[in-house]
Amino acid sequence: MSWKTFPKIELHLHLEGAADPAFIRGLAQEKSVDIGGIFDEEGAYKYSGFGEFLQVYEAATQALQSPEDFQRLTQSVLENLAEHNVVYAETFVSPDFCGGRDLGAWREYLHAMQEAHVEGVTLKGIVTCIRHFGPDKARETALCAAETAGDWVVGFGMGGAEDAGKAGDFAYAFDMAREAGLRLTSHAGEWGGAQSVWDTINDLRIERIGHGVHAIEDPKLVDYLAETGLVLEVNPGSNIALGVYPSLEQHPIAKLRDAGVKVTVSTDDPPFFHTDMTQEFEQLERVFGWGVDDFHALNATALDAAFCDADTKEALAKTLEN
Repeated sequence: MSWKTFPKIELHLHLEGAADPAFIRGLAQEKSVDIGGIFDEEGAYKYSGFGEFLQVYEAATQALQSPEDFQRLTQSVLENLAEHNVVYAETFVSPDFCGGRDLGAWREYLHAMQEAHVEGVTLKGIVTCIRHFGPDKARETALCAAETAGDWVVGFGMGGAEDAGKAGDFAYAFDMAREAGLRLTSHAGEWGGAQSVWDTINDLRIERIGHGVHAIEDPKLVDYLAETGLVLEVNPGSNIALGVYPSLEQHPIAKLRDAGVKVTVSTDDPPFFHTDMTQEFEQLERVFGWGVDDFHALNATALDAAFCDADTKEALAKTLEN
């Protein structure tokens, strides 16, 4: 079966990280921004290891300088999602890269992003603070999120380097977002081990974990996740590309799912990791033998865990049935 036409839901997609290299290169040339060092001879993003990946990621965002740039970026991302029949996606977007966390500027960027549209794809935003930028900037990001919570901004999260500070340092920001009615997720357990997942659950009181794969190292944590239904946003292709696991055969997604943990599948930063949702499905079929029933089940889990409103979920459920 061709998985390209199979409807999909994606919950873990960084907007800036979904920018094709050619798109970023074109923007940089328009603005005379010199970021040539971040591309290899084939024109792909060039990095070695997670630390360098973060540097290249942040360098690429230098080409994104205006609300119009983000409108064009969002349009490009929507078109890529449509190509792989992703009918619903939630994208992480950072006010850090949209006007430097200034609320007035953030509103302008947000409006521009919402102008992008592709028939058949619903996109919602998760405002995301950057952990290695520190707790004070996270509070400013949370204020941007809280002041623009609504139909498009449906969640608040945290990305960046997991070893920067403690999860509890960011509790104020997450409390602010929670009080504004936003749903909460955070990266953990990608690099930090099972304890980072525990800390994030206990200190930030989130309902989804970005990555979370190292939870497999702690049987008590696996049991807790299965019992509570806390959802993992798993990104297998990303994990392999960055060396979190050496191969998909050694990736724990199937073991976690078999243990009753609710897992979803996403691409994270697809052009950086040379992946897309079709390829993710193809690889899971190749390695674990997953088929139509498994991917319907993944979609059901993702739809249930999505941060959008009930009416949107109802409409998506009908799309997924067709």
